[in-house]
Amino acid sequence: MGKGGGCLPSKNRQPLVASEQDEPTNPVGDESVSVTIEGQSRTTDAAAAQFQDGVLQRTLTKKLRIFIVFYSMYGHVESLARRMKKGVDGIDGVEGVLYRVAETLETEVLEQMKVPTRDDGIPLISVEELVEADGLLFGFPTRYGCMAAQMKAFFDSTGKLWTEQRLAGVPAGFFVSTGTQGGGQETTAWTAITQLVHHGMIYVPIGYTFGAGMFKMDALRGGSPYGAGVFSGDGTREPSEAELALAEHQGKYMALMVRRFAVPHSFPNDHKDGS
Repeated sequence: MGKGGGCLPSKNRQPLVASEQDEPTNPVGDESVSVTIEGQSRTTDAAAAQFQDGVLQRTLTKKLRIFIVFYSMYGHVESLARRMKKGVDGIDGVEGVLYRVAETLETEVLEQMKVPTRDDGIPLISVEELVEADGLLFGFPTRYGCMAAQMKAFFDSTGKLWTEQRLAGVPAGFFVSTGTQGGGQETTAWTAITQLVHHGMIYVPIGYTFGAGMFKMDALRGGSPYGAGVFSGDGTREPSEAELALAEHQGKYMALMVRRFAVPHSFPNDHKDGS
């Protein structure tokens, strides 16, 4: 047991990079893949599965997509997002797609805050586009230990998806930016979990799967078992290679987890009357 009552994994452990052959199989016999939630049916052609000689055969018919949805004021979260996409794209059969959420501050305010011009090559995401993702990674800076208002405003706009539970069962994770070491590297992600819970999404933290890199104390490094992170300081500090490497690892890790869910199950509604 480590200090504070938490379990302390071995510092000599190597980063966890699961083999593509390690993915569990699911007993799905139909060639088409469909998910039914609260009367809503969602069919995906991302994977097809059938039994042959008693063994599940699965073939990906198109790449699975992980949407990396972020808000970045000074570019720190964006740097993590771009490196995270590299990690996702490094896993066969999976691709990362970058999206921004809309800004809520007026242009005049942003100018006074000396916020740099954003890359217009990354599109804004709409609420309805979320359902097209096989996995989701949300990135945002902290505001007093919680997600920034811009990201919260986006989550607040997903009410229709919530009432229909259209995101239920989708794997999701977080990555963050904070100004100081005690500014919320863990709590910013921790307090965001409620958003996933109400949608029925599956929270995927990285744990200590990055191995020894999670324990190094020789340099300033953001990130935690909840997900990748960066220290922004007064806004001028750039992400370190260690922070970017953890972001890339999270992308790979999430891609492998999403592959495990490539053949979705049905979610039967056994109690439609509320009993």
